[in-house]
Amino acid sequence: MIKHVHKHITSELQQNTKTDVIFILSSIILNLISLAINSGMVEKSRTEGSALAVMFVFVFLIVLVNIVVIFGLIKGKETRSKLINGLITMYRDQDVARYYDESLLGNYNLRYNLFILVVICTGIIATIVPFMLR
Repeated sequence: MIKHVHKHITSELQQNTKTDVIFILSSIILNLISLAINSGMVEKSRTEGSALAVMFVFVFLIVLVNIVVIFGLIKGKETRSKLINGLITMYRDQDVARYYDESLLGNYNLRYNLFILVVICTGIIATIVPFMLR
């Protein structure tokens, strides 16, 4: 039964990682595409109100998607922590905990914080730069 639980937890960790990668890449790609589109619309937005409105729609999309991604990453961070704590408890019960360095939890948390920072920074750049060019 322990092997089955271990396999289940490690499978959940792998799924968690895949979901986080999708969140991060989606956000960064959207931010960069929005930056390119809005930067390309700068000239038109000076004379056409509809171009300016489209720029604001993309800003709204950037903010909305980045908020969803940040909450998703925060939940992913919490999930990973719970799953790894479960593994550590299992390893202690099986007297093999010395093979898992618990400081990895801090590294994972730092990595999640850095991912969130990247999402925020690319979102800010995608939002501000086109309006600075205007």
